Amino acid sequence: MTPYHVYLATRFVEAFLFTSIVTVNLVYQVTIVQLNPLQLVFVGTLLETVCFLSEIPTGLLADIHSRKWSTVIGVILIGLGFVVEGSFPTFRFVMLAQIIWGIGAAFVSGAREAWITDEIGEHKANKAFLQAEQLAQCGAMIGIVISVALASFTLRLPIILGGVLYSVWGICLSFIMKEEHYHPTPNDERPGWKHLTHTFLNSIKVVRNHHVLLIIMAIGCIFGMFSEGFDRLWTPYVLQFHFPAIGHFQPIIWFGIISLVGMMLTIVATEISKRNVDMSSHQRVARALLIINTLLASSVILFGLAGHFTWAVGAYWLVYFLREINGPLYNAWLNQHISSNIRATVFSMSSQSNALGQIILGPLTGLVATLFSLQAALIMAGIMLLPIIALYLFTIKKHKLG
Repeated sequence: MTPYHVYLATRFVEAFLFTSIVTVNLVYQVTIVQLNPLQLVFVGTLLETVCFLSEIPTGLLADIHSRKWSTVIGVILIGLGFVVEGSFPTFRFVMLAQIIWGIGAAFVSGAREAWITDEIGEHKANKAFLQAEQLAQCGAMIGIVISVALASFTLRLPIILGGVLYSVWGICLSFIMKEEHYHPTPNDERPGWKHLTHTFLNSIKVVRNHHVLLIIMAIGCIFGMFSEGFDRLWTPYVLQFHFPAIGHFQPIIWFGIISLVGMMLTIVATEISKRNVDMSSHQRVARALLIINTLLASSVILFGLAGHFTWAVGAYWLVYFLREINGPLYNAWLNQHISSNIRATVFSMSSQSNALGQIILGPLTGLVATLFSLQAALIMAGIMLLPIIALYLFTIKKHKLG
């Protein structure tokens, strides 16, 4: 398998396994573990705190040692985290699982994108991001069906089985991933942590002296402020509504339907982006992201104002649709402005800025949900997105004048 095909296979398989787990994961936390809104957000905040603390060290190690092995280790750890969470339905073990999962996610973050970019080149990599997103959606749709079927027996089953297979996939990657165009620093030329610090400081300098990268990091932070509250609270919010009956099926099937329809819409939207957005143009990608995030903020607020099940589900589909388009465009935009030798580190810094945003305001969203209502917390999450619109407008205008 060529690196291009390995990357596509990786996104497909991991999307299939990840979705088979997360389709029921929050329902499991709410109904089986019985976490309240504040605990739900604390679970996410711990995960992001671990990612925040781990992103830079793992990104530096990927840049200096190996992007491949960083990815392999990360995938195995993510799987182990899910196994722990599904096996022990208590708040304490759910929190422990986030630590394991968070470290694994930090190993994968940035390393996989840096690996494929080095192996096939920036231009082909940008196209691969969009094509892989389409395959990931296909894998995720299959994962939803499998997840709902397994959850009909017990909610814990898809979480445990998915985690086991995730770790097995990580072992498989150790055999099929090739790393031929990246050459790690020889042992006799590595000055240890001094070299790591130098690479990190060099990355900081590049970001600080590049206004677009600074804006990208700020956008990542703001997006994290919004996403933590929304991702953790949308499930208990929807559970408050009356679910229309579908024959003799359990209500869990509705969460499968919600995810499945959202992903079908995303496949179409990603193809539209692939055909109509010039991924090598700063201006065009930035304009596309501006439109997407303006609609996204409006959709989140609309979701928070929902008065019944149909309204809530329709608004959620729109939010899901827009977020999935946003991801690959944002990665391509970031990829335009960084060089190979610090690519994994800068990608990790972007993820770290997102995690910082989640850590800063995530608990506040959970507190608002606990003290007031889930509706108030979700509306607040939508309002948090508004500063992103101003940042996109600023970078478009500044780049045009430059």
